[in-house]
Amino acid sequence: MILVGVWLTAKGADQNDHNAHAWFSYIGDHPVAGSRWGAHLEAQVRRSDWGHGWQQLLIRPGVNYTLNDRVAFSAGYCFVETHPYGDFPALDDFPEHRIWEQVTLSVPWLGLTWANRLRLEQRNIAELRPGLAGGFEVGNYRYENRFRYLLRTTLPLGVDGKNYLVAWDEVFINFGPEVKGNTFDQNRAFVGFGRKLGQHMKVEAGFMEQTIQRRLGRIWEHNHTLAIYLTSNAPFGAASP
Repeated sequence: MILVGVWLTAKGADQNDHNAHAWFSYIGDHPVAGSRWGAHLEAQVRRSDWGHGWQQLLIRPGVNYTLNDRVAFSAGYCFVETHPYGDFPALDDFPEHRIWEQVTLSVPWLGLTWANRLRLEQRNIAELRPGLAGGFEVGNYRYENRFRYLLRTTLPLGVDGKNYLVAWDEVFINFGPEVKGNTFDQNRAFVGFGRKLGQHMKVEAGFMEQTIQRRLGRIWEHNHTLAIYLTSNAPFGAASP
């Protein structure tokens, strides 16, 4: 339903921008042995034009707290560097600093496990101005809040469970008095193939369709993206009992 709504809205938009990207990500959730606490370590290299140029660099460290087998909480900091790309590029590279909080709830349904992730972000987005020595520089930071909801599941292939199919969808919503343009921010839909590489590591590769509503809703980006994720939950210290 989310994707259908996005498509219908985009059809009436002023302009559409189609791009081809490649994302390479490491996502680590590392529990501290013998504790409910852990570290979240994440880095994403996002390349435009199937990897030939930069789209974004993202670094997102954080702290995890596992309440039980189904519920976990996380919070941390995120740095994003965005580069000019596409038919409507930014003036120059610009940074963003975020604080984020999230809760993840796993629910069994239809014989599968469904991960529900709700994340809040407090965003400080750089706005550029002409620099004194030419080019552009950061003039100020625009503050915004954003809500994200992700629903994800996997389907095992074979009796050993090493290989599996994975699918997820995530919607992004801007909110708060600082948001002067679009409330809808973007949607990401992913389908792919996963393989467990050992007890604590796995790799997932597939296709992600990222639909972004640019400021004031007058430009829609359709980013057709090859995405590869390497994930790990290897503990720090001895194995947890």
